[in-house]
Amino acid sequence: MNIQPDKQFLIDLSHTRMPFGKYEGRYLIDLPEYYVVWYHNKGFPKGKLGQMLTTVYELKVNGLEYIVRNIQQQFPKSHKS
Repeated sequence: MNIQPDKQFLIDLSHTRMPFGKYEGRYLIDLPEYYVVWYHNKGFPKGKLGQMLTTVYELKVNGLEYIVRNIQQQFPKSHKS
C-alpha cells in the first residue's frame, strides 16, 4: 500500500499560524512540543485547524518537523492573501 500525503494540505500547514492563545501568530510547526502534546491530551479543535495540529503532533513526536520546514522554503507563501 502506497500512502501519498496531500501536497496542498502540507503546503497550507507550513504557512498556517496559530490563530489564538499564548502562541498566537506562531507557525504551527514552531509551536513548542510540550504545548502540542498538551493539546493532544486535551483534544484538538474540530475542523482544519484540528487536522493540522494533529499532523504537527505526529510530525513532532516522530522528529519530522524538517519536512514542513523544507516545504516552507520550497513553496513560499504567495502574497495574494
